[in-house]
Amino acid sequence: MTLQTIFILILLLVGITVILSFVDVMLGGSRQMLLTINKDTTLPASGGGTLLDALSQNKIFIPSACGGKGTCGHCKVKVDSGGGDIISLEENFLNRKEKEEGVRLACQVKVREDLHISMPEDLLEAKEYMAEVAALEELNYDTKFLRLKLLSPKTINFKPGQYVQILVPGYEEYRAYSIASPPSQKDMLEFVIRHIRKGLCTTFIHKALRVGDIIKFTGPYGDFYLQENSKRDKIFLSRNTGIAPIRSIVMHLKEQGMPTEARSYYSGRTKNDILLGEELSKIEEEHDNFKCYVVLSKPTPDDKWEGETGYITDTVPKFEESLDDKEYYLCGPPEMIDAAMAVLSEKGVPEEQIFFDKF
Repeated sequence: MTLQTIFILILLLVGITVILSFVDVMLGGSRQMLLTINKDTTLPASGGGTLLDALSQNKIFIPSACGGKGTCGHCKVKVDSGGGDIISLEENFLNRKEKEEGVRLACQVKVREDLHISMPEDLLEAKEYMAEVAALEELNYDTKFLRLKLLSPKTINFKPGQYVQILVPGYEEYRAYSIASPPSQKDMLEFVIRHIRKGLCTTFIHKALRVGDIIKFTGPYGDFYLQENSKRDKIFLSRNTGIAPIRSIVMHLKEQGMPTEARSYYSGRTKNDILLGEELSKIEEEHDNFKCYVVLSKPTPDDKWEGETGYITDTVPKFEESLDDKEYYLCGPPEMIDAAMAVLSEKGVPEEQIFFDKF
């Protein structure tokens, strides 16, 4: 290689570097931007990164189960100005109304200019927590009961029915789990976690986690929670680990003296799928205005089951004289939620009286 050729290559490299630096500046890289939230809070944001990163750097933790990869669709915020156009990856996670209102996935919005965003005040209260595993017990063949003792901060405030996101160490990804304990238990959180084959966090919890380990989580999150001011009868429908947030709500109502009529319809395939059933039965014994119905869809001969069988959506109308004057809390797999929603809609139950959490 001649000296002239080397000189030309050096000039080309310098030119490319200058061009890339120019493009980086034009796209916001290395510049300090301003992020305004709900019109009253302004924070610094490094140019070139994502809105999700900018929020996290300012200790604002919004739901994001996939670690910012754009595959979960949880990190939705309303972008009032800045942020550019919606990209194709976001299309599948946003409905028409959300697009019209400027809702975006924070992990896909690049900070290339000053941004103005709107988000629920509840999300601004979510924090990052460190906790110690105080208990890890088997409930059945694929489900464990997890208890965490909070270390920093030492207490948490949440509404019965909400969830947190547990960080999977080594992967920097979060997974959402409903809190199964009542909000009065501020220094300790409990969870009911089923092992999902190839599930990143459930495999970590079932195979690697030990009592005494330290884990990180963020929260609380979610708009599925007990409507404290409502005087309507409460009807709970859950399946398998969907009992977790229902347990939190029922235990809270128990502590309040069960102020309204409440009934829990809890389903599983076999008797072995029913988790923490004895707890609900004990509450039923202590409170005349609380009833618990267990429904098995495919009981085995070994179950020697004499209770309700079939689908939970068939059992509810069997024991409820009317459906439209009550409040419903549904938690379970999508097919159960969809079937229940269809039945309630047919019976004339207004949407504002139905609260659900699909998982």
